[in-house]
Amino acid sequence: MDKVKIRGRDYRDLTAVEIHAAGGLISDIRPLPQDDSLPILAPGLVDLQVNGYAGVDFNRCPIEEESVLGVTRHLWRQGVTTFLPTVITNGDEEITAMVAAIASARRRFAPVGQSVAGIHLEGPFISPEDGPRGAHDKTFVKAPDWTLFQRFQRAAQGNIRLLTLSPEWPQAPAFIRRCVAEGAVVSLGHTAADARQITAAVEAGATLSTHLGNGAHLLLPRHPNYIWEQLAQDRLWCAMIGDGEHLPMSVLKVFMRVKGARGILVSDATSLAGMPPGRYRLHIGGEVTLSPQGRLSMADNPQLLAGSARSLLYGVNTLIRQGLATRRAAWDMASVRPSALLNLPTRHGLNIGAPLDAVALRQDRQGELTVLAAYQRGGCVWRDE
Repeated sequence: MDKVKIRGRDYRDLTAVEIHAAGGLISDIRPLPQDDSLPILAPGLVDLQVNGYAGVDFNRCPIEEESVLGVTRHLWRQGVTTFLPTVITNGDEEITAMVAAIASARRRFAPVGQSVAGIHLEGPFISPEDGPRGAHDKTFVKAPDWTLFQRFQRAAQGNIRLLTLSPEWPQAPAFIRRCVAEGAVVSLGHTAADARQITAAVEAGATLSTHLGNGAHLLLPRHPNYIWEQLAQDRLWCAMIGDGEHLPMSVLKVFMRVKGARGILVSDATSLAGMPPGRYRLHIGGEVTLSPQGRLSMADNPQLLAGSARSLLYGVNTLIRQGLATRRAAWDMASVRPSALLNLPTRHGLNIGAPLDAVALRQDRQGELTVLAAYQRGGCVWRDE
């Protein structure tokens, strides 16, 4: 049984510790004399919404299995040790092929099997309305169909862990119950549902709101509306894109205050995350521009976002930099909380019995966190040389 130990300062209170692991699990945590030169140790980040990274698009057929491994390695550099490749609304054959390729990569490559906790299927059972539908192709939007979902799940070898849908369809409550009974987490998103429909979905077992505040009409009634209604549902967790572009800081602050320990961060990263600045053409979105600061916008209208090209780590640093959360709270929103939502072993963080999926960090005077090393099941999978 492999035994390892790493030294650093616990991200929660900066006390110096030596973490011991055996067989990939934390077996002991020993105090050390305080040493501020040690790196900060924190649980690995967990991103529930990764559409692609470094030029790899999980929504473009065919997906090469090796490319899933490449994304996994790129995300380690950003502190992400667990993630869900996200497949959005598309043709039935395309979705089937894409989830099958991701599932095959999980089986073929050990690093992918350890880092990819499942697949996030975002659609095709969403709202057909302009606005809530977002960039999803209306041609392929449809009502929840259990037979079709089972086809997707068989192709995915049971790996569809998270499903985003709109509860405005009459079939939604019964469909949600069947999904939850088979172990899938159901999230509400890209929706124009009313209060009654949202309540019915929660009672059926839906537990999350997908990137709340995005994928919505530009103008909404003052009240009621589907954003307020989801915020008011105590049983719903709230996923937020924390890059400072998709939601104003005031909105992020309100969402965080309302949801408390059920607020989580996602990146919603596209294939242009991790790419150099410039002009690109996406098969969803067309001509886009990636700025040197990482802002992704429509080439012909820079005021309109064309998706996210920033990492989950950037979202964590945004909350810290803006004073919306402490280091510990911001990090938990992107690590142990999403793990808890999916009931992953990593939900226990840096505690005895948990997997040693961790990162070593440096924090500058402004609070900005930089990843120095990433560990998976106790082994160092990346280090900044």
